[in-house]
Amino acid sequence: MSFISSLGTSLMYIFLILALGYAVGSIHIKGISLGSAGVLLVALVFGHFGVSIDGVVRNLGLVLFVTSVGFIAGPKFFRNFKENAKNYVLLGFIIILAGGLSAVAIIKLAGLSPELTIGLLTGALTSTPGLAAAQEAAGEMASLATTGYAIAYPFGVIGVVLFVQLMPRILKIDIEKERESYEKANTVAGAAKASNKVHGDSDGFMMFCIAVVVGLVLGAVKIPLPGGAEFSLGTTGGPLIAGLVFGHFGANGKTKIDLSVPTPVLKTFRELGLVLFLIGAGVSGGANFVATLKEEGVMLFVYGAILTLVPMIVGYLVAAKLMKLSIFNNLGSITGGMTSTPALGTLIQVAGTDDVASAYAATYPIALVCVVLVSQFVVLLF
Repeated sequence: MSFISSLGTSLMYIFLILALGYAVGSIHIKGISLGSAGVLLVALVFGHFGVSIDGVVRNLGLVLFVTSVGFIAGPKFFRNFKENAKNYVLLGFIIILAGGLSAVAIIKLAGLSPELTIGLLTGALTSTPGLAAAQEAAGEMASLATTGYAIAYPFGVIGVVLFVQLMPRILKIDIEKERESYEKANTVAGAAKASNKVHGDSDGFMMFCIAVVVGLVLGAVKIPLPGGAEFSLGTTGGPLIAGLVFGHFGANGKTKIDLSVPTPVLKTFRELGLVLFLIGAGVSGGANFVATLKEEGVMLFVYGAILTLVPMIVGYLVAAKLMKLSIFNNLGSITGGMTSTPALGTLIQVAGTDDVASAYAATYPIALVCVVLVSQFVVLLF
């Protein structure tokens, strides 16, 4: 047990990592900052020095975040999806396909094993379901996939976080003007709410918890895939979809039960969920990050960075040049296609509007299915 890990309890570490993480995230270099992702960096350091945090913290954070995103995006999601459905489906597919082809190229050119490479890909895409699929396909060599995931994960988070901040600056986008036009295009007239609704508590905690339960049940449903594997929406996709449905019907005013949750509550849950998720992911990833890097070589980190950058850039160019999506829809789709929860939190801050979550929510499920399939096919075919 190291000196740092012997100083206190998990509860103390959570708040200490949060305090230091926000301090790191608030540092601006030429207008660019890590924001909440600073928590990930600090958590990686604490994990390296032997601090451990129970896995329930990570899962609790993930569920709080995605359910809140669903509730917030729900009122405008279905209209946005209807107008851009084909683009969102294609982007989710194209981003993961670009990642899969890049992984195959690394296998062929660098001579890495498929198991290790697909671990790098799932880490680059920060996709735990993808890692689980890769581990299952890898069988006795599942540990290689885990190693690749641990090496590529940190840049997988930070790379997308920086990308959604840098692109508007590089393109000299007038954020305020873009936000006004984007919100105008996504305005949905609120329906008159029935006066005889059945209400829960005033803060909406009851309805939020019900949505989480429904989402977790939905996420636990397993769908058979070719090759004997199974797919499920898991603790991310299930609560996200449940939040979207509850948020949609809570806003349209047509249900007898009040399904809504106050926006300030949702924003608090969203931020709390994000940083708890980053603490859990960072501490577990930091435990073996340096040792693995020393053992496997720095080039693995480079390959992981490539597997983050290539699909992200390809997706952006396709969305901008071929689909002509607005910058906010484009970047929102990128965060969904890259299955990047932290980057969505950053994009919401950059854009100054919660509406960008609709593009994330529309692209994410497609990307989730695709990354699970690609993770298995690459291991089995190469």
